[in-house]
Amino acid sequence: MPTTRTFDPLDISSHAFWAQPPAARDEVFARLRTERPVSWHRPAETDLMPNSADPGFWALTRHADIVAASRNAEVFASGQEFGGVMLEDVPAEVLEAAHSILAMDAPRHVKQRKLISSVFTPRRVARIEDQIRNQARLVVDAVAPLGEIDFVEQVAARLPMWTISEMIGIPEADRDRVAAAAGAMVSWNDPDFIGDGEPIGVLFNALMTLHAAASELVAQRRAEPADDLMTALAQAELDGERLTDGEIAAFFVLLCVAGNDTTRQTSSHTIKALQDFPEQRAALLADYDGLVGTAVEEFVRWASPVMTFRRTARIDTEIDGQPIAAGEKIVMFYRSGNQDESVFDTPRRFDIARKPNNHVGFGGGGPHFCLGSHLARMQLKALFRELLFRLPDLRVGEPEYLAGNFINGIKRLPVSFTPRTSGG
Repeated sequence: MPTTRTFDPLDISSHAFWAQPPAARDEVFARLRTERPVSWHRPAETDLMPNSADPGFWALTRHADIVAASRNAEVFASGQEFGGVMLEDVPAEVLEAAHSILAMDAPRHVKQRKLISSVFTPRRVARIEDQIRNQARLVVDAVAPLGEIDFVEQVAARLPMWTISEMIGIPEADRDRVAAAAGAMVSWNDPDFIGDGEPIGVLFNALMTLHAAASELVAQRRAEPADDLMTALAQAELDGERLTDGEIAAFFVLLCVAGNDTTRQTSSHTIKALQDFPEQRAALLADYDGLVGTAVEEFVRWASPVMTFRRTARIDTEIDGQPIAAGEKIVMFYRSGNQDESVFDTPRRFDIARKPNNHVGFGGGGPHFCLGSHLARMQLKALFRELLFRLPDLRVGEPEYLAGNFINGIKRLPVSFTPRTSGG
């Protein structure tokens, strides 16, 4: 790698940058998209596993480049031996125990994804959809009489974790503990969350909690099968191969974390956007069934709940004319791609009828396209039907944002509305 390469003057690596509100970061990425869409940056500042030998990374900020890299898994690797998918370096034990198929390349990725996908039968998906509709109704039932709530804690965080818990078969007594651990897995960068703790300790404690829950559950299901996803994963077989207990536990962690945050953050950002763009809220209320399909895609584009994933070049290559050396990291900035002016007309406008809407909120395509995208869409459709029609005067306060470079998170979001009897 050239020793004379200089870092880009725009900072997208520091804790201070990622502690800013999304709108402030967006301005920096807009400049990069316009002036130098493939740019070289200093290593991400991290308290997790500092690496003085880390040379830096290439930032991909345009939609086309993100899609091209996502779909070229032969050149751009995700596997553990290449350092995985996070912007900063992560301990190898975390990659194996938490990232599951995210941090795998073919052929292992192909086999495990097929095995995992095989358990989502049409009957199971239909059952999950019925559960989600019921859960969304009950979530709003619980808050409707209150009048003032923290939307994140009492609505956005509750539905996805409830869905996952019922899908997998997590006992009700364990759900709060599992949800707290899943939250810690994406919040270890936030000073408000870790307090006096060490980021590495917060991360490992959360991981141990989730693995212990998964191990206990899979052992129970092997002894006493039930009609849930954990039993299906324990029994799944493809070409004579089964998932090991460790592989099931790693997927359990991924499902609890990724399956929670996509819907949680999209819901929180969307409820604020519907207030900031009242004409869009009115249009959705006027024709919910006709518009909800395109609306949900805009919800995800607008929120861009997952902001970054990295890949590593296996060989010397290039992106948009910029040479990339073998072993160098590229980082895909999905929120920047979702605001690319060359792809989205007026991208800073929240438009529920936007069409086409080829967002990269679920990834840029290729073998790592989000396995749970269908589940997230079902949750968002069900939840906003309940919210918009049953709490029509809901008013949104100012969000408190999560600091970090991975999840575009809102920690707290006060909302108020006229109290109503549940079910009314």
